[in-house]
Amino acid sequence: MSFEPDNSAEQPAPAHQTAPLPDFETLLATEPPTAAEVVENTIQKLNVRILVAAQTDIGCVRTNNEDSYGYDQNLGLYIVCDGMGGMASGEIASALAVSTAMASFASTANSDSTVSTRLHTAIHAANQAVWQFGQQPEHRGMGTTLVAIASDGDSLIIGNVGDSRAYMLKNGKCMQLTVDHSYLNELIRNGTLSIESAQTADLGGMAAAITRAIGASEEVLPDFFSITPAPSDIILLASDGLTRYMSPEELLDVFSKTEIQTAPQVLIDIAKQRGGIDNITCIVLQAAAAS
Repeated sequence: MSFEPDNSAEQPAPAHQTAPLPDFETLLATEPPTAAEVVENTIQKLNVRILVAAQTDIGCVRTNNEDSYGYDQNLGLYIVCDGMGGMASGEIASALAVSTAMASFASTANSDSTVSTRLHTAIHAANQAVWQFGQQPEHRGMGTTLVAIASDGDSLIIGNVGDSRAYMLKNGKCMQLTVDHSYLNELIRNGTLSIESAQTADLGGMAAAITRAIGASEEVLPDFFSITPAPSDIILLASDGLTRYMSPEELLDVFSKTEIQTAPQVLIDIAKQRGGIDNITCIVLQAAAAS
């Protein structure tokens, strides 16, 4: 298992807890990798191999990294979270969401539940953990986005909350698989705006405001999608620190010239060259024919 809490500064554990929570001194002090990690394994029940590379960066402006990511090849689970709440709270929210979701998914590995049910349960467990931690006065307002992929036979199940995204690059096209939970998109979903009128709507700077987040309330409503990758297909999970700077066409161009092993660093470098105002995190997956 690879887990990236994305900050080496220790944070004190809370003085009062209403339920057991992770040891954040250990969690947040974990040393981040110095380069993209690449693993090549055959995942149980998946008839294609998954190559994975992941990396995070603080960016050019922020003084701390509120992004976290985690993956476990044996479980077939991959997660990116982008924390909110400022300083330690955002770091804790994203790290707690990743660790809780990973633990929940692992705990049901030998159950009769479907992979989609297990992922749903894991996301709700992450929400409960972050929401509960956020009841402490010093952490009120904390939350995190979450985008995750779980392998299920020949398919991949995607779950998301917030505006961290999943893309698929296939046959010379780049498709955004997830839908941002933003104010603008919610107006489109409920029919208030059409896709055409949304392009010119004046929303007073609120268009990109997040409408759903892990830990924002006691309950959460994720979206779920399913895809069946073929060998050579690429899936990208990323925080908005990357996606705000990269169009689908630009992502296609990068991956047409870049190996999976180095793709995360190349993407991060581009985001930083264009301003890097936020933390930048990505996990790149590529399907390969089973050996």
